[in-house]
Amino acid sequence: MAKAENVQNKVSLADEISRARQHIKNSLKSDTTLIAANNSGSALGGGNSELGSRVRHLEDENKRLSEVVDDLCSLISKLEKRITQLESGKKGSKPGTAASASKKTVSSDSKETAADDDVDLFASDDDNDEDKEKLHQERLKAYELKKSKKPALIAKSNIILDVKPWDDETDMKAMEAQVRSIAMEGLVWGASKLVPLAYGIHKLQISCVVEDEKVSVDILQEQIEGFDDLVQSVDIAAFNKV
Repeated sequence: MAKAENVQNKVSLADEISRARQHIKNSLKSDTTLIAANNSGSALGGGNSELGSRVRHLEDENKRLSEVVDDLCSLISKLEKRITQLESGKKGSKPGTAASASKKTVSSDSKETAADDDVDLFASDDDNDEDKEKLHQERLKAYELKKSKKPALIAKSNIILDVKPWDDETDMKAMEAQVRSIAMEGLVWGASKLVPLAYGIHKLQISCVVEDEKVSVDILQEQIEGFDDLVQSVDIAAFNKV
């Protein structure tokens, strides 16, 4: 489009110059005719002063037109040089611009490719499931390890035993000593007292705390009843979980 405008400007300037030259030629012809007429009038013996004034006016006008044409020619020459420089500059800059645009495009494509490489659009669900399962197993292991470090709760029971003698002549202190002599891991004897039954007979009521996993109440009863010279029977008066 710019080239079309430049061509149109050149054509317009050329037309102006052509018209100016034609006008000058016409003026010169008129001047020549008038001068010839003036000379002939002078030769005939007189002359017309008005005609002479007009001739001088035309000569001055012709001179001015010649100067205008020269200025126009100089201006056209400068414009042509300027247009040529601009066109050559545009032609020289196009390859560089294209190369710059190409570099930008390549750089943009490379960045997009790198971004696409970071995102795996074809990752399978199996891989995700495996990762989730692995993470779940790791958390379970960590929980079990943490749980194992905590002290486990020990189930205990508080038991009150009624130990009955054979008769009122049984040595209750000796019987208590025999009962307390039973030692087991997880068994702790507590307070004791003598509770009257009848006819002057007392029973030994003694408490103990046992760990359920380590001490069997049945075994404990059998061991106490093993002192058969002092103990007639053993009953559980109370059984409470601690």
